[in-house]
Amino acid sequence: MNTSHPARRFGRVFACVLALLLPGAACAAEQATALDPDDALKLSQAAIGRKLSDYAFTDRHGRQVRLADYRGKPLLVSFVYTGCTSVCPPTTKLLSQAILKAQGVVGSDSFRVLTVGFNLPQDSPEAMRDFARRFGIDVPNWKFLTPYRAQLQQLTSDFGFSYAPTSWGFDHITQVTVLDQEGRIYRQVYGDDFSIWLLVDPLKELIEGTPVPVRSLGELIERIRIVCTLYDPRTNTYRFKTSIIGEVVSFIAITLAIGWFIWHERRRRRKGQGLSASQAMNHRDADPGR
Repeated sequence: MNTSHPARRFGRVFACVLALLLPGAACAAEQATALDPDDALKLSQAAIGRKLSDYAFTDRHGRQVRLADYRGKPLLVSFVYTGCTSVCPPTTKLLSQAILKAQGVVGSDSFRVLTVGFNLPQDSPEAMRDFARRFGIDVPNWKFLTPYRAQLQQLTSDFGFSYAPTSWGFDHITQVTVLDQEGRIYRQVYGDDFSIWLLVDPLKELIEGTPVPVRSLGELIERIRIVCTLYDPRTNTYRFKTSIIGEVVSFIAITLAIGWFIWHERRRRRKGQGLSASQAMNHRDADPGR
């Protein structure tokens, strides 16, 4: 979600203060239109595994394209609105970095990318073209598209993408959707500060058809970090799983207990064997006739 930006928090406070001074002002409306982060995350997660219908778009050069045109290769899809000044720009920049990394790992022509504007009619082909130009994006397999208004609601619903208008723009979930070669949602990646490997790994899995092996210590550390984090829709960031601490402590405690028990049993048996040998020697010494 993009509700953590200071300007948005100030906007809410200002709207509520205004409502106190002028009854019927914007505070109640603001609270009614803002998304619930947990509900938005649930809708997004529920979309995983869904095979998407075919949708028509207009690209930034005014040509019509269809979602089905991009089947056959994995596809990354992000939603933005071109008037955004807070979350969409850093998310697009981070996506650009992830794409460059993925191209180096799996090849520049092995997957495709779509960025879709959801604020109609403002996110026109011209506006999407300007948005791409502002970020210096000129990647052949990365398209910036404008959907048709009649299909917009169903399109965003199918992707599990939630948004709501506010006085400052839009409150929306920040996600990049990974589609498989058949147009089925394979993974959702959230936030504007995620690990690049959250996108690279599923692309490798889809392209190579097998789980991604760990090739270096750095990759291993990054995988562990990913496993130990959980997306928090209320802060729009990945945070460390507090439950992991208890699990790790429990694992260490159980491992130490088992190790101590094994060590203690071996030590006791060695003592018992030593004592038996000593008793046998004393018995021979006490019996000179033997």
